[in-house]
Amino acid sequence: MPHPTRRETPLAPYRRLLAVPGARAFTVGNLLARLPAGMFGVSAIVMIAGTRGSYALAGAVTATGLAATALVAPWIARLVDRHGQARIAVPATLVAALGSLALVLCVRYDAPDWTLFAAYAATATTPNTGGMSRARWSHLLDGDPAALHTANSFEQAADELCFMLGPVLAAFLCGTLFPESGTLVGAALLVTGILVFAAQRATEPPPHPRPKAGSSPLRAPGVPPLLAVCLALGAVFGATEVVTIAFADEHGRRTAAGAVLALQAAGSCGAGLVYGAMRPSGSAARRHPRCVAAMTALLTLPLLAAAGAGSLPLLAGALLAAGTATAPTMVTTMALVQERTPEGRLNEGMTLAVTGLLGGIACGSATGGWMVEHVSPAAGFAVPVVASAIALLVSGNSRAPH
Repeated sequence: MPHPTRRETPLAPYRRLLAVPGARAFTVGNLLARLPAGMFGVSAIVMIAGTRGSYALAGAVTATGLAATALVAPWIARLVDRHGQARIAVPATLVAALGSLALVLCVRYDAPDWTLFAAYAATATTPNTGGMSRARWSHLLDGDPAALHTANSFEQAADELCFMLGPVLAAFLCGTLFPESGTLVGAALLVTGILVFAAQRATEPPPHPRPKAGSSPLRAPGVPPLLAVCLALGAVFGATEVVTIAFADEHGRRTAAGAVLALQAAGSCGAGLVYGAMRPSGSAARRHPRCVAAMTALLTLPLLAAAGAGSLPLLAGALLAAGTATAPTMVTTMALVQERTPEGRLNEGMTLAVTGLLGGIACGSATGGWMVEHVSPAAGFAVPVVASAIALLVSGNSRAPH
């Protein structure tokens, strides 16, 4: 008589994932390297706005750095695909860390404003740690789409965890120690994490020194519309960060801004883990517009909370709810990028998606900063809603031709 099938727990797919030989070691290093991604923006905004007295300047500096990253990151990713992760990521990270140190010195010694832009732009060589981790999973789980779905969801949850803890840590360091401490700690974590990650050579995907001619991800069917979606989604994230910090500052709670932003990331992190344990029906291309539509609808909640009651706790709850749509949207977007990127160019393809996000974050940061300065922080929450609506319009046309 056959035994009854034992029901699988929600965490079982993740246990199997981390049981892959070498997975835990490279994940630890990658998480250390990714945590500063949630620290640098908040640290720079608090540091510059606190010393120079201008959120517009702080937003413009961070926007410039992100725009520089959008230009440099695909080039770094192409080198990673051709020569290997360890060989390229380590020196690129060291250059970025020097840029962070230069920014701290410029702020500390009251250098002219233009030096802040130059120093922050020098951090553009930071490698796409999330993309390198996803490339390792794609290499290790080749031929297992269910496990790869779990891995992509796990990576998105890891992103959100870093953006949940990063702002809190940055705001705590800048508020309790000295304004430059968040940037310094972030640079130290970035270098340490990349060194640990790069040391795990057994799980590193093989380089492709001679990719096929005409195999650029930018020319792959269906990829350009996805990059446009990423650009709009990035504007959501960039505007939300700047506007939330300004809204908290307006209510005399600047140090609480990191915790408020962390709640949005917590909502996304939880949703990402649940989504990864599921086996969603239908293709990623069909699910994508529905995910973006849900994100657009939920982003109206922070706008209503800020413009209506004007309560920081109510805004925090609204951001938590809005965050639940982020992970499914990003997981589905990255799955489509992986499907459509030519062989041997995976890290470059995913970095182009992240580049789109960074470019959008730059635009969102600048636009959100302008709205804060010229209208009000509450009105600034309209920027993420409009950006997400644009992403929804584009996502319906992002299917690759058959």
